[in-house]
Amino acid sequence: MSRSDRLIRLMQVLRRLPAPVTAARLSEEMEVSERSIYRDIQSLRNSGAIIDGEAGFGYTLTEDPALPPMQFEPDEVEALALGLHTVSKLGNPQFTSAAQNALVKLEASLPSRLGQRLRHATVGSHILRNLPASEVDFPELREAIWNEQAIRLDYLDLNEQTSRRKIWPLTIYFFSEVQALISWCCLRSDFRMFRLDRIQSIDYLDETFRPNRVGLLREYFQREKECE
Repeated sequence: MSRSDRLIRLMQVLRRLPAPVTAARLSEEMEVSERSIYRDIQSLRNSGAIIDGEAGFGYTLTEDPALPPMQFEPDEVEALALGLHTVSKLGNPQFTSAAQNALVKLEASLPSRLGQRLRHATVGSHILRNLPASEVDFPELREAIWNEQAIRLDYLDLNEQTSRRKIWPLTIYFFSEVQALISWCCLRSDFRMFRLDRIQSIDYLDETFRPNRVGLLREYFQREKECE
């Protein structure tokens, strides 16, 4: 791999990995020595990239609109096409529209040959599902998640018992048959999952749990990984 290709790849790795990223982690990802990472970081900085941090503390890339955009590889374009087409078939009106609009914008931003890869991708998806109806205001709930806003909900469990819970909403997940809200339950002091179609009402509280969401999500997915 040429040095210029390595620098481009390093930028992509800095974009992808959770910041701050240590030189040791970058070295492992890039399969080069930490000394090479230090030199490459400095080269990127000299080229105009805004990279905060230093050896021993990790690095954070701050995107700069003055830098040239990264070019997609053909496989990346097809992966995006597959993902957006799949999202458009999930049955959620907001995401169906968003995915279709994103495809149009992405195609307009790509060179002609990559635009053809997007339109005529060699992979696809087909989803047949009838998701249970939900009365939850999907955009409002997503906004509460983004703002790290605590909520209180009335929930009907599978035994048809209703409970009232104060929770910290972390993310909405689409499973094969249902949509579910993954949360931190303040009553149980643990993670809980609530099906959207079984949420009877939501009160949005004037209370924030910032900055805990990212850390809690990492813990949740780590637990899931350990249970696999």
